[in-house]
Amino acid sequence: MDTNQSEYFVVKAKENGVQVIGLTRGQDTRFHHTEKLDKGEVMIAQFTEHTSAIKIRGKAVVVTKFGLIDTEE
Repeated sequence: MDTNQSEYFVVKAKENGVQVIGLTRGQDTRFHHTEKLDKGEVMIAQFTEHTSAIKIRGKAVVVTKFGLIDTEE
């Protein structure tokens, strides 16, 4: 298994309606999955053979092996 595909990340919503959008791998990058989180909800996810990136819309805190990211900063 590719070690990049086993990377987990955590998203904690700081407001209602935060969107976590998965983007595909391959020649054409496309949206393939969207989750909507309300304030205080936490999503634990990982990159897969189909997901190469994520996009977050809204105020949230993201935790990765690289550290903590606040979308407001």
